Amino acid sequence: MSPTYERISVIGGGAWGTALAQVAVKAGRNVVLWARETEVVEAVNTAHENRTFLPGIPLDPEIRATGDIAEAAEGDALLMVTPAQHMRRMLEELAPHVAEGKPVVLCAKGIEQSTNCLLTEVLAEAMPRALPAVLSGPSFAAEVARGLPTAVTLACEDEAVAEGLAHAIGLPTFRPYYSADLTGAEVGGAVKNVLAIACGIVEGKKFGDSARAALTTRGFAELTRLGLALGAKPETLAGLSGLGDLILTCNSPKSRNMSLGIALGEGKTLEEIMGSRNSVSEGVHSATAVVALARKYDIEMPIAEAVANIVSGRASVDETIAALLARPFRSET
Repeated sequence: MSPTYERISVIGGGAWGTALAQVAVKAGRNVVLWARETEVVEAVNTAHENRTFLPGIPLDPEIRATGDIAEAAEGDALLMVTPAQHMRRMLEELAPHVAEGKPVVLCAKGIEQSTNCLLTEVLAEAMPRALPAVLSGPSFAAEVARGLPTAVTLACEDEAVAEGLAHAIGLPTFRPYYSADLTGAEVGGAVKNVLAIACGIVEGKKFGDSARAALTTRGFAELTRLGLALGAKPETLAGLSGLGDLILTCNSPKSRNMSLGIALGEGKTLEEIMGSRNSVSEGVHSATAVVALARKYDIEMPIAEAVANIVSGRASVDETIAALLARPFRSET
């Protein structure tokens, strides 16, 4: 029999954390949303809206926000929704308050830039007593918070725990498919952010739908090569957390990463784009880590490398495009 999780703590009061809190409370759970920003805590508790990160979407009054990390750690399961580059620090803050064996679900998508570690590896180092899980898949926060339908991957090595978590946050409009392949679920979510920047550049340069489809497909080949090298299962990479999330993120300007790429393709600088946003485009930070992992495993990832060169300032958009188009012809497989 799978365990039950009645109290869900969501760590991170951004758009995605707020959307997941909305999902969990609609699923009948007792939900606490932890946010560092006092204005987010106050607005969620009094106005039932996250005016900073998810404005205009009414939240269930049963969601209780807090800035107390010890209080947030009391949940039966923790959903970690802080940005990937801040995940280690957040886990270290939580660690003294988290009991051994408590499920900690990684809901951010990225690779730690300073260490090239997957977030499951960060969790193992920062909170070794926790039971790791990963939630990933095609999901825009605003759509999920409004109750529009989607499906995601929920991965945990303990299938009973994965099933219990799926039942804890699952809804007819938010369908978690559980898996034991944490690496596959994680790699897809991290790499697609980098590829979405590339697809955005194609859109910003007005290269057309055919070019974007070709780039998405070749990008999926890169994602698959890296995932398999890291031990992921091919069926996970071809599923919701891999191909599904890639399709969504590479085809909609609602994606933070694709919209950033569009702006780059239109000629704006990275500093201009990032300075005008209050949300994180994780692909910018993960690009160099993805390329470092590719080199470590001797994997060819020219699209990811092109994005890394652009966001690091090593090459211009036009120079990078010219280099990609000049690559020699080769077998597709």
